Amino acid sequence: MLVECGVDFLGFPLRIDVHDEDISEEGAGEIIRSLLPPHFGVLITYLSTARDITSLCETLGASIVQLHGQVASAELVRLRKTLPLLRIIKSIVIHEGAELPTRVIDEMGDFVDTFILDTFDPATGASGATGKTHDWQLSRRIVEYSPHPVILAGGLTPENVGDAIRQVRPAGVDVHTGVENADGHKDRGRVQAFVARAREAFAQA
Repeated sequence: MLVECGVDFLGFPLRIDVHDEDISEEGAGEIIRSLLPPHFGVLITYLSTARDITSLCETLGASIVQLHGQVASAELVRLRKTLPLLRIIKSIVIHEGAELPTRVIDEMGDFVDTFILDTFDPATGASGATGKTHDWQLSRRIVEYSPHPVILAGGLTPENVGDAIRQVRPAGVDVHTGVENADGHKDRGRVQAFVARAREAFAQA
């Protein structure tokens, strides 16, 4: 359904700290290996060692990984050496009142391909899939500062994604809870609306 709606990258959160997993690793691997370009599966994980990340990527057949945990630079170097073709997305989690995270961007810039901006929820401790937006003015400053493409996440919906793209000017957008129905499943109509409005905004940016 997501592919039919025009989604390019499908995320699979596995071995995560806060939220429950939506699918088994076996099921995720089956889907990831079945996808054909321009559609790709993305492993989303809180794993922090190159060995563990490499093992799970190889098990799933994933060529893109989104790292949400605290990962040391030395582990990213090992990951690069072990899987040189792996595309690495590193999260920058925005807290309320946060400043421009220049140190994080500078330290990680040599080891990652893309940054993704997400929102911290102090009520749950979740760093993503919170359904909450953050300061888009700060996001825009990060986009302007970063040497790599930046994906915007955090509280995006079909109703606000166009404004978010026009304000932040990210390379891409990410959505999870914002296109779900009351049962917590992806809603075809909301996914279609999100993709359409995002593509329209990107075309105008």
